[in-house]
Amino acid sequence: MSQTPDPVAGSPEPEEVTAAAAADATASDAPASDATAADATNADSAAPAATQPDATPEPPTFAKPEAAPAAATPVVDDEEADVTVEEIDAYVVPAGTAIVTGPSLVARLGAEVFGTFFLVLAGLGVALYASSTFAATGGGTGGLGVALAFGIAVAGGAAAVGYVSGGHFNPAVTFGAALAGRTSWRDVVPYWLAQLVGGAIAAAVLFISVPAKLPAAVAQDGKGSARSFFSAVANGFGEHSPLGVGSQGAVQFSLLQALLIEAVVTAVFVGVILGVTDRRSKSVVGPFAIGLTLAVLILIAMPVTNASLNPARSTAAAIFSEGWAFKQLWLFWVAPLLGGAIAGLIYRAFAAEPADDNLLGEDDVYVTDEDVLVVEERQA
Repeated sequence: MSQTPDPVAGSPEPEEVTAAAAADATASDAPASDATAADATNADSAAPAATQPDATPEPPTFAKPEAAPAAATPVVDDEEADVTVEEIDAYVVPAGTAIVTGPSLVARLGAEVFGTFFLVLAGLGVALYASSTFAATGGGTGGLGVALAFGIAVAGGAAAVGYVSGGHFNPAVTFGAALAGRTSWRDVVPYWLAQLVGGAIAAAVLFISVPAKLPAAVAQDGKGSARSFFSAVANGFGEHSPLGVGSQGAVQFSLLQALLIEAVVTAVFVGVILGVTDRRSKSVVGPFAIGLTLAVLILIAMPVTNASLNPARSTAAAIFSEGWAFKQLWLFWVAPLLGGAIAGLIYRAFAAEPADDNLLGEDDVYVTDEDVLVVEERQA
């Protein structure tokens, strides 16, 4: 059996020559970007040859270039995204907490429209038909009936819907209550508009219902129109005050006298409302106290100005009266608002920490039975 002669010292082994040639071929054929892979292949193939000279060399492995990976899309956790986009406020309402809710603005405005409609319909309606002597004298049975009509109407309206809107039915009351801290300022203008609408609708109903022959029948000269008939319930001063009309201009109340009377009686009226509706008074006869007060004050001011105390009532009558009523209407806004402001400021000066309870308005109160977690989300 023949023996394989030992390799001659210094001559390269066949395996090493083959591996080196393969490495050179790889380095020349592979792209520059794969040089590192080729070196790694040469190192792997050369190492076994040195330790195991008899091992059969494995064929070289050529790395296939891979496509560059696409740009990685960052993955954002949903909870983390919510935290960065939104701010979350959470708090716990403990058991036994009283939660107060009130009627919506639409409901309150509807109540004011209804209450003012009822007030003007009753007051002006009785004034138009109570007595033929009312337009000339401003007093007597006709005057008492008108005063009671206004008073009973405001009491009934306040008892019916006062718990919804507070039972204002009068821009002067709303203005005085806002100054007193009992009504929100953001409700003043909406309340005024609702009161004007309610009064105007009531006056329109009465104006349409006037019989065609009635104005001429009650007129002293036998001539009259629906507007001249309706002018008897409008507010005026000077020659247009009830006493001035009754005396045919012999006795008149000047502008300053009319302004003084209207401001004072309105201040008393609003002051009574603020006092009787205060939660600390614990009064259960509030609507009736308000109604009787209005009736008494109307009797005082009726001979002077036909007793406004209410810009909505004056505006409603002026819409369907003769032109002089609109010319004098400004006083029956200024004087009642001035009176309401005086009452509101005095109340605020002497009432400690007035509560924003909106006069006769009543809020719904709910008491929680257990702890409640309230979570509020706001956009960042």
